[in-house]
Amino acid sequence: MSIEVKDVMGRVAIAVLENASFAEILEAMKRYAVGAVTVIDAERRPVGVVSEDDLLLKEADPVRHSVSIFESPARRRDHERAAGVRAAQLMTSPAITVTPGTSVRDAARLMHAKRVKQLPVIDVATGRMIGTLHQRDVLRVFTRPPAELEADIRAVLTDPAALSVAVDSGVVTISGRVQRRSQAIALVEAVRAVEGVIDVVDEVVPDKDDLLIVPSGM
Repeated sequence: MSIEVKDVMGRVAIAVLENASFAEILEAMKRYAVGAVTVIDAERRPVGVVSEDDLLLKEADPVRHSVSIFESPARRRDHERAAGVRAAQLMTSPAITVTPGTSVRDAARLMHAKRVKQLPVIDVATGRMIGTLHQRDVLRVFTRPPAELEADIRAVLTDPAALSVAVDSGVVTISGRVQRRSQAIALVEAVRAVEGVIDVVDEVVPDKDDLLIVPSGM
């Protein structure tokens, strides 16, 4: 069973409006103990994110008013944000979002790829922000009760009666026999895809190696 964002997300939309001041952004971060807040428009649709790194530009960027023709667009944007005083000026955009139906595995990959620790969750129909997915919410998947995790693993096995499954701190050991090596490989990959599985120890023995190609004439 694939665990989706709606199963683990926080129901509080941690956000500020586009015209929120520097102080209001800091207050929101302090109140919810987070390192970033989503910036929303008047319709509650995410338009960007302000992180602690964005706020630190106020102190780290020595140039506030002068612009060099040799600067890259990214560097020029940093200067503009350093001079900003409102969320719309300080934010990084566009906002990276997920929906309640996004799988937790896909959300985790997105967090890793974009180097973010939280994602705004939006309603599919309206685009409005309805919650926040935190890195800690994603990591909770890997502390699922062993019995619950084993039940999901057995649900993907083609012949659960012929196989033995052991779960230890998210590491799954599968043993038993199957007819073909291709079945064993597909079996391990299916188990590895179950939400909460950290690794798979493959002790499945195939009766026949259907992946072995024997050269003609031998």
